[in-house]
Amino acid sequence: MGLHLAGKAAIVTGGSAGIGLAIAKSLFKEGVHVVIVSRNLAKLNEAKAAIEAQDGVKGGSPKVVVVDGDLRQAETVQRAAETAISHFGGIDILINNAGSARAGSFLDLTDEDFTDTWNLKLLGYIRTIRAVLPHFIEKKRGSIVNIVGGAGRTPSPTFLPGGTTNAALLNFAKGISRELAKHGVRINSVSPGLTDTERAGVLAEQQAAAKGITIEQQLAERAADIPLGRIVDPQEIADLVLFLASDKAASITGAEILVDGGQQPGV
Repeated sequence: MGLHLAGKAAIVTGGSAGIGLAIAKSLFKEGVHVVIVSRNLAKLNEAKAAIEAQDGVKGGSPKVVVVDGDLRQAETVQRAAETAISHFGGIDILINNAGSARAGSFLDLTDEDFTDTWNLKLLGYIRTIRAVLPHFIEKKRGSIVNIVGGAGRTPSPTFLPGGTTNAALLNFAKGISRELAKHGVRINSVSPGLTDTERAGVLAEQQAAAKGITIEQQLAERAADIPLGRIVDPQEIADLVLFLASDKAASITGAEILVDGGQQPGV
C-alpha cells in the first residue's frame, strides 16, 4: 500500500524512545522529514543516529532534526514548530506521544502526581496542536495523531493519573475534530494496550509495588488478560499511525483505534 508520504514534514513528541521512536523511524523510512522532541538530548541524538542508519529509505534524502526541551513549557512547543518550518518549509503531520504518569495506590499519590501528568500529556498535546494549527489551516490540510492509551476507557485503580489524562484527551480530540474538519485537518487517537517499551517496565514495577506482588507476577497478570496472548510491539503502533497520517485515511477523523490484543472489555 503506497502511503505517498515522501517529502512531507512531521513533528513527533516523545520521539527518542519506545513508541515515539518506532513512529519516527517509520516516517523517516517513508521519506518524511522528522523533528523529534524530548527532554533528554543524549537519547535524542542516539535516536537520530538510529533513524538515519536505516536501510531502504524512500523518497530521496529525508532529514531528522532534534529539539530538546520540556513540553510543559510553551517555549519548547513553539521552538519545535518553528524548527520544522525553518528546516522543512512547513508541517504536515503532528504525532503527539510525549507523556508519563506515575502508577500506584490512590492514597500514595499526591496532587503533583496528577497535575504533573495532566500538564505534560494533556496540556502538552493541546499546546502542540495549538502551535501547528495555524500552519495546517493556512494549507487547508494536516493530520494529527494522538497516542493515548486504553486506560482512558478502562480505568485502573493503580493508574489514575494516566487514566484521567487519557480520558480527557479522548474527549478533547472528539470535541475538536468537527472544528478542525472545516479546515481539512484530521485528528485521531491511537490507544495502545500493554506495549513492549522501557516505560511499560517502569509502570509494571510501580503497579506491582502498589499491589504488594512481584514485577513478574504483575507482568504475568497483565499478559494473561490479553486474548491474543502477547503484548503489543511498538512497530504495530507505528504502522497504524502512518496509515492515519496518510491520505489513505482521508475520511477518518475523530476516531479512536485500540491496539491491545483484544484486551479492552467494553464495546
